[in-house]
Amino acid sequence: MRKQPIRLAIVGGNRGSRFYDLLASLADRISLAAICDLNDQILHHWKEQYPWISTYQSYEQLLQNPDIDAVFLASPMLLHARQSIDALKAGKHVLSEVIAAHTVDEAWELVETVEQTGLVYMMAENYCFSRANLMIRHMAEQGLFGEITYMEGGYIHDLRAIVHQPNGSLNWRGQLHHAFNGMNYPTHSLGPLAQWIAVNKPGGDRLDTMSTYVSNTRALRQYFHEQFGGDHPAAQEGYWKQGDCAVTAIRTRKGVLMTLRVDWTSVRPHNMRHYALQGTEGAYLSARHEHEDDLIWLRGRSPVLADGTDTWEPLERFRAEHDHPQWKRWEHHASLSGHGGGDFMVIEEFTSAIKEQRSPAIDVYDAVTWSSLFPLSMESVASGGKPVAIPDFYGKRDRQKEIGRL
Repeated sequence: MRKQPIRLAIVGGNRGSRFYDLLASLADRISLAAICDLNDQILHHWKEQYPWISTYQSYEQLLQNPDIDAVFLASPMLLHARQSIDALKAGKHVLSEVIAAHTVDEAWELVETVEQTGLVYMMAENYCFSRANLMIRHMAEQGLFGEITYMEGGYIHDLRAIVHQPNGSLNWRGQLHHAFNGMNYPTHSLGPLAQWIAVNKPGGDRLDTMSTYVSNTRALRQYFHEQFGGDHPAAQEGYWKQGDCAVTAIRTRKGVLMTLRVDWTSVRPHNMRHYALQGTEGAYLSARHEHEDDLIWLRGRSPVLADGTDTWEPLERFRAEHDHPQWKRWEHHASLSGHGGGDFMVIEEFTSAIKEQRSPAIDVYDAVTWSSLFPLSMESVASGGKPVAIPDFYGKRDRQKEIGRL
């Protein structure tokens, strides 16, 4: 087991800044060594606050530093796969923001690179680590819902104000909506569901096929018209390829049905979490907004009205008995971090995996399987919603093991 703190470099100093306080809470395991960003002002700000760190504008130069053990990629999404592969080949462990890869070819290359290097790769899907999602996972692992038959997940978040620069030019989020049309940010919706049925895990399930439909594009055109006037290119008909709302249906090999919704441009209040689970012995509904409770029903345990009607009860009532062990251990630190505690839990899991020389909770097979919905959904949308097979990235490893035993 590693005894010295892991020397971490953050790539993307603007977005990565929200993680510094979390690193401080794990100072016995991890130390900040470097920041990489193209913006001089961002680097200067980091250097003023933390004068001991190295700063880089060149990612290639950062990877040449032998004093860096791991990189945290908080860079634009479409850079993640290539930056991860380059870091692994340079001998660095990798923690990558979502999504892991935006093409199937890069997903396969990422899997092969992790297998070849033996280094720790983890995708920082923080929604998997919220208290409620961890608790539902723990209860599902204990069989309290019986056989799970249906689940749904949604990421519904008005992010129109952060798809552009102050002058109206597009940043990476805006370019994503301008150039692609599909389920472009799938892992917040899918990740927790996949863990609830142990996708890619021994004895668990595998994703089989998916189909995606996308609505008309309206919200961003209207927004740019209001903010920058009707002559702005983004206010013109046909400028945006991505529709406002994308819905994907997935069927697993064991016959579980999932529906996912991603919508981060429509005008509405934020839904940080939107999940549902249906099993043969129970069901779960997440709160849709801050004025609602997470609800659960378990056959034989939840209240029955006087007329014999089953009724929901708050998930809160089961916390003392069924909180996930990770949350019980780290509740104080996690409760102070963003995304429902997920930000702290991601860093804690990544450092523990390196220290203990094991695979992380969200390994490369999870990362590329969940992320592959982006390119596969574009294929499905282009064909009018035709079902598309989901590659079995994990199955290749199984086949290699079988070959090795022959």
